[in-house]
Amino acid sequence: MKSKEKKNPIEEARRYVANAEETIVKAVYDPETKSYTDKKYVKTAGDILWKGCLIALDAVLHVREGKGRPSIEKYKNAASMRDHKLLTAIVNGYDALHLSMGYDGIKRKKICDTGFELANDIIDRCALLYHP
Repeated sequence: MKSKEKKNPIEEARRYVANAEETIVKAVYDPETKSYTDKKYVKTAGDILWKGCLIALDAVLHVREGKGRPSIEKYKNAASMRDHKLLTAIVNGYDALHLSMGYDGIKRKKICDTGFELANDIIDRCALLYHP
């Protein structure tokens, strides 16, 4: 029987960012409009980025304990008690990654680039706070 090796959640979150980078390329960038041409891949990349952020946030904030699925409010409340820079990153990241990219599928390259930057900000901040 194989023993289950526990993965480092920060490394796992960074793997998600790498997967999102591979996905956004499939959206095909149009320099004339400064936008991606396929909303489907923008949405997918945004979802992947946000899920990677949640992995890092769960490792630091431990909001998944108890019943039910944690809301964004649980993450924001936990971050406000732990680290205000992380709280700011969560608020901005949620808006850009989950709402603008993942839900709305905004194709504007500048917004997508900002989304990747915000995801990395969240993960980097979690890396500083993470203690296995």
